[in-house]
Amino acid sequence: MNIALWITAGVLATVCLVGSSKMFVPQEKMAAMGASAQWVLDFSPSALKAIGAVELLPAAGLILPAVLDIAPVLVPLAATGLVLLFACAVSMRLRRGERATIVGDLIYLVLAAFVAWGRFGPESFTG
Repeated sequence: MNIALWITAGVLATVCLVGSSKMFVPQEKMAAMGASAQWVLDFSPSALKAIGAVELLPAAGLILPAVLDIAPVLVPLAATGLVLLFACAVSMRLRRGERATIVGDLIYLVLAAFVAWGRFGPESFTG
């Protein structure tokens, strides 16, 4: 179970790192990436930078506290934050009628919930 949680946390951290590119890629370039990226046009460039920062924090929070053994309770908290982030992403996709692209967000939501449950419960670092 511990290995599955580490792998899942690594996958989620990678997804968040890639997603945090919103901080550096211009809005027009992201919108040109395809139909699933049209949502960026609904947000201002500063809001996209904030969303990118919100995705960068869990990328670090899922891995670094446990590896460095500094406040490892931050791992399940970061996973819980990701659950909230992906729940907001799902609601945004539903509001925009993007039902075809919602599957990825739902999968990431379930993976984040698995890490939160596992690190708060049976495989917590505290004990």
